Amino acid sequence: MCTAATYQTKDFYIGRTLDYEFSYGDQITITPRNYPFRFRYMGQMQSHYALIGMAHVVADYPLYYDAVNEKGVGMAGLNFVGNAVYESEKTDRENVAQFEFIPWVLSQCASMKEVRTLLERINLTGTSFSPQLPTAGLHWIIADKDDCITVESMADGLHIYDNPVGILTNNPPFDMQMFQLNNYMSLSAKQPENSFAPELGLSTYSRGMGAMGLPGDLSSASRFVRAAFVKQHSVSGESEAESVSQFFHILGAMDQPRGCCDVGEGKYEITIYTSCCNASKGIYYYTTYENHQITAVDMHRVDLDGEQLVTYEVVTGERINRAN
Repeated sequence: MCTAATYQTKDFYIGRTLDYEFSYGDQITITPRNYPFRFRYMGQMQSHYALIGMAHVVADYPLYYDAVNEKGVGMAGLNFVGNAVYESEKTDRENVAQFEFIPWVLSQCASMKEVRTLLERINLTGTSFSPQLPTAGLHWIIADKDDCITVESMADGLHIYDNPVGILTNNPPFDMQMFQLNNYMSLSAKQPENSFAPELGLSTYSRGMGAMGLPGDLSSASRFVRAAFVKQHSVSGESEAESVSQFFHILGAMDQPRGCCDVGEGKYEITIYTSCCNASKGIYYYTTYENHQITAVDMHRVDLDGEQLVTYEVVTGERINRAN
């Protein structure tokens, strides 16, 4: 499963963890402005905003997991298995296959205001990319520095939720995730006061007791609460290094170590990669399960007026800085 988050200091950041038992072969992928996007129902888009993000590239097509565009709008798709239901083609709507949703939005929207307008016309279809890559059950977080939403296509239609916490995990649906935060409103980063029974003279015996009751398991519902709490209480400087470091610490609280989530047949769900993209500057940072050194790819250091995808292999293998 996965966790996505947004973060604002001087710049705006968006990123996610991808938690699964195996990788499809991911690459940091820059789509330049003149790469021809060929959409299943909406024809070809020859000129558009440039994108950078993590993608599985198949037949020269970027299947993005998460990405930002050069205007500072970011988007990520997370598993929503069991609840995601897509529509068939409709003649009076802009039909977009679910695997095209990220490039469809990011290629043409310079702000969340434009995203919201675009979504008024959209119909998400269940069209698969290929027989080998069937339709994935997903929902999405979309954000810029001013606004954040969650998009869910379900049996009763397309839902677009305001997302004031800037967090997304998996199931249950987003409105239920937000409601469960009511159960934790008493939690705090500060030490608690004794409201249980003042006459008993109870006292704290450890730092951090204000957050007692914060769920620590790996379920998507618990990760939503934990990520929301950690993000809401995060404090960092506004420099790039401080901001990026803090963002990785936020998502690090959701990290999945091998062995703790057994999916059967000797396989375990792990945090395959964690991303943090400075959407304001177009710099994509990431770590992988066996490489905790942060790697950066700057979209503005390539020719953004090109026609070909620019890809970078993911750096794996732990890099240990030996002091002696």
